[in-house]
Amino acid sequence: MMDVVAGLILDAAGRLLACRRPEGKHLGGKWEFPGGKVEPGEDAAAALVRELEEELGITVLPGAALTAVVWDYGKGPIRLLPYLCRIEAGEPHPHEHSEIRWCGREELGGLDWAAADVPILAEWLGR
Repeated sequence: MMDVVAGLILDAAGRLLACRRPEGKHLGGKWEFPGGKVEPGEDAAAALVRELEEELGITVLPGAALTAVVWDYGKGPIRLLPYLCRIEAGEPHPHEHSEIRWCGREELGGLDWAAADVPILAEWLGR
């Protein structure tokens, strides 16, 4: 099973950053929490810091972990490891996404989320 990290990035106003996958890629057009694969021997929090630097050009400080989600999109199971985090440096830019958006709680349900991210969003909204 492949471990994948996801960052729930909050701004000072309490909005959550949602990222849209580019058309033509796996899950193209779906919204997700940014992140990526944990490399062999890599700590999950370190992987999150690395991935968000690559994907968004920001440095984050990982915080509390939410409940892991095991999912299979038909390519073998993944274990999605979500972390709350905050930006320490930089402004997010969509280097690997077609769009990024800061969303208030009321906006999040209107986005077409990738299936594995849905239980994570539900957990966060229930906090």
